[in-house]
Amino acid sequence: MEFSLSPEQMTFKEQVIKFARKEIVPRCGEHDLRGEFDFQSFRKLGEFGILGLHFPEEYGGSNADVLTTVIAGEALGEAGVDGGLTLSYGAHTFLCADTILTFGTEEQRQRYLPRLSTGEWIGCMGLTEPSAGSDVASIKTRATKRGDHYVLNGSKMFITNGPVADVAVVYAKTDMDLKRSGISCFLVEKGTPGFSSGKNLLKMGVRTSCTSELIFEDCRIPMENRLGGEGEGWIMALRTVEWDRSALLAPFIGGMTYVLKKCIRYAKERYQFGRPIGEFEATKNKLADLKIFIEAARMLCYRVAWAKDKGRPLNHLEAAVAKLFVGDWSLVPANSALLLHGGYGYCHEYEVERYFRDSRLAPIGGGTSDIQKRIIQRLL
Repeated sequence: MEFSLSPEQMTFKEQVIKFARKEIVPRCGEHDLRGEFDFQSFRKLGEFGILGLHFPEEYGGSNADVLTTVIAGEALGEAGVDGGLTLSYGAHTFLCADTILTFGTEEQRQRYLPRLSTGEWIGCMGLTEPSAGSDVASIKTRATKRGDHYVLNGSKMFITNGPVADVAVVYAKTDMDLKRSGISCFLVEKGTPGFSSGKNLLKMGVRTSCTSELIFEDCRIPMENRLGGEGEGWIMALRTVEWDRSALLAPFIGGMTYVLKKCIRYAKERYQFGRPIGEFEATKNKLADLKIFIEAARMLCYRVAWAKDKGRPLNHLEAAVAKLFVGDWSLVPANSALLLHGGYGYCHEYEVERYFRDSRLAPIGGGTSDIQKRIIQRLL
């Protein structure tokens, strides 16, 4: 394995950081404080080419490899982009659009991907339900076939981009007597009769990503809006894990690099007892721990991306280790960064407060740490 980035990848990463610092970061604090989705920033991601980076050119993308796509997410975090916007980007690109790219018909790809790659349309994925989170096989949303269409009934919960999505990739049971093999997937567009979203949930962190319930009440879906074949939904959902354990983790890692730089600067400028706090052993230990986490997390994340680029089947053990490490262990350095800033770290003006809140999602979203540990135990 080559551990260094190519010159092209290094240049691209710097370009993304420069773009994000100029076009997006100045508004992050304001939108986080108000808990608002930033449509302007989201569309700028599309204009820059990030939303469809790994799509083929005929669908508005750049045909980038997985590692380069991961680097883009890391660069956004390193520039200081808040976790809410990067979460919305991840749900849009990897959970929604990539599922269409991988499993859709040519007609479906042509209809949705060019609009999703520019940010003209926003996508989401509906899998989790009020009574079915980690236990995906127990979802209760039903899709009943009636002639040339399906009728959806049920609801989804904690759906990132739910209130603003133009199209949703929705998983539902086409055979209630089966478990995993009874799950199918559908494309549901905004404005479809019987389809609505609930109110935007006020969250502790990632506040600029809007999250809501999706509701289906006798929602009629044309046959051509089924994604893949009946009973293939479980395989599609597993496919998103590859992105969840690489590209969706990357902004957390980049964000910690951003926080480390903030901490180093603060440690040099903040004086106590007549000298910079960076000279105290306790401060040095916190900075060292931050650096150790970043390097370990980056290598775990890059390894999953590298394997995907090589065409290797997903190693669920490696993926679960990466997700668990970033999810659980990011809490420690995030807390250390806040403590290093003392009372200022508790104030909104110092961005470590926002990063601390955003990091709380890491052990929960995309598969809880308890589930990752269960996967690791089973595979061992």
